[in-house]
Amino acid sequence: MANLDINTTIILVTFFIIYGIFLFFDVFQRNERYRYLAYIVALLPINYMWILEFDIILVYTVLFGLWTLCILRDMILVYRKTKEYDDIFLFFILAVVIQIVVASVLPGILPNLKLLPNIASIWDLFWLPNIYAPGASEDFVLVFRVLLTVLIIFIMGPLLLDIKGEDIPFPVLLVIVAIFIIPFLLLSYIWLAEAVAVLTFLFCVVLFVVLLIITKSGKEMK
Repeated sequence: MANLDINTTIILVTFFIIYGIFLFFDVFQRNERYRYLAYIVALLPINYMWILEFDIILVYTVLFGLWTLCILRDMILVYRKTKEYDDIFLFFILAVVIQIVVASVLPGILPNLKLLPNIASIWDLFWLPNIYAPGASEDFVLVFRVLLTVLIIFIMGPLLLDIKGEDIPFPVLLVIVAIFIIPFLLLSYIWLAEAVAVLTFLFCVVLFVVLLIITKSGKEMK
């Protein structure tokens, strides 16, 4: 149960306002690239929600929503105009890494977080939401799945568009497929945990076929 009072509510709202400042940083017309910090600043309100003992599935659902807003903004205001995706991808990955570290460190500082419902540990090191916990809200889980799926699609889409039409050797295609194994594993787990391996394999095969179609790999051979 969330531990909210007037003080914690004000702090939480303030964190969301700070996120909003960086999300809409271009409104200030400062011609600076601090907009990308929104990916990292999004971690402030959601981890504070975790400290306040909100449902961990809800916490990560909110995080995926905040990150999705960031990517939507960047696809509209940045990628569509410049076709530059490096900074977007870099700051997103940096935010993911920071959150993974927080998921390990924070429960060590506040052990009571380990006892919250719908939470599971990986190697007793990382504490993450367990959408298959008996008490998990079906509504939260559904939104969690949808937002995470949308987020992964938004991250992968521009990467595939960047290599469309490029001359890429066959071995490099295999490397690209290997890079996507982790998000495919994640997608498979959240939608069909009992078939993670085979579903991930299917996703990899489909991606490989797509790469063969959109790239020039192998087309130089006659």
